[in-house]
Amino acid sequence: MYKLIVLKDLVRVPPQRFGEPLEEVVMEILKVGYEYKGRIEGGYEGKLDKDLGVILGIKRIIDIEEGRVIPGDGASYHYVTFEALVFYPELQEILDGEVVEIVDFGAFVRIGPLDGLIHVSQITDDYIVHDEKRGALIGKETKRVLEVGDRVRARIVAVSLNPEKPKESKINLTMRQPGLGKWEWLEDERRKKEKEKEKSK
Repeated sequence: MYKLIVLKDLVRVPPQRFGEPLEEVVMEILKVGYEYKGRIEGGYEGKLDKDLGVILGIKRIIDIEEGRVIPGDGASYHYVTFEALVFYPELQEILDGEVVEIVDFGAFVRIGPLDGLIHVSQITDDYIVHDEKRGALIGKETKRVLEVGDRVRARIVAVSLNPEKPKESKINLTMRQPGLGKWEWLEDERRKKEKEKEKSK
């Protein structure tokens, strides 16, 4: 789910930036950051946080408190309140995404800035066969095909975010419930229901 959230943090403004407009300097530090004593100060954009999700961007600065200088440092430290756009995959949330990779055990789907996995057992009620040459997953009975580039609607059933190693984060998805699946499958089901409705009149 995309959210606008308000955060507050202590921002270190290095002395070589004192002559520049404070709000511009603070915004740059919040977005991009800089290295100081072997660690990154600021640089929120693109970061993955276990509680917040992926921080996509800093929208605006709400408040910059008066700075304090710590003896021996020379920089000024300001508490800054700011608004950020984040994406957090919530359990049971239904999302639209695009299939970005097909493997023998399922399909990886891009949902926002992250990829989730739909295991073959969670694609349909049908038995799924992996066609390696075609790069597709195919239903044995229904002959429904899932390929790279297909748009799908899925529900999040498990989330495990790893800020230290974002590529190891896991998001598990399902399409085995009514109203979920490849967009074409959903449209076919809608048309089928409409025809049945017309026949029953």
